[in-house]
Amino acid sequence: MYLLDANVFIEAKNRYYGFDLAPGFWDWLDAAAEMGAIGSVRAVGDELIRGSDELTHWARAHPEAFFEPDAAVATKLADVAAWANAQDFTSAAVSEFFSVADYQLIAHAAAHGHTVVTHEQPQAGAKRRVLIPNVCLALGVDFCNTFTMLRSHSVQLDLRLTPAS
Repeated sequence: MYLLDANVFIEAKNRYYGFDLAPGFWDWLDAAAEMGAIGSVRAVGDELIRGSDELTHWARAHPEAFFEPDAAVATKLADVAAWANAQDFTSAAVSEFFSVADYQLIAHAAAHGHTVVTHEQPQAGAKRRVLIPNVCLALGVDFCNTFTMLRSHSVQLDLRLTPAS
């Protein structure tokens, strides 16, 4: 299963897979969530429903796609926290990491053997921000970007041509 970071949803909506431009992307997310192939964590869902746009409506319409933490996640939260606190991050970076969904997303993936989907890239020596890929690499959690996820499912987003008006 793939667990999507908030930036995957937000970038898709704002850029290359806007609801008006690529409805097939959102249709695929709907179907993949129903099949249990993708999802995210409640903390990501909470971030998405704070807005008032199409993405907010999409997230509210798909509460089943956002998982609550369970006992296995709680154990991994401790592991993720221990790792973050043992690194050379600024205290502000660690504090921010614990307050955003990234922390829970990684712990959930680690607890259940899922792959995190994010647009973040690993950055050796990062000190001012705890990056998802850096944590994943350190803890043995798989991660990828949106395009790798789509290709792994052989997703094709068909183009619908409409006459110019």
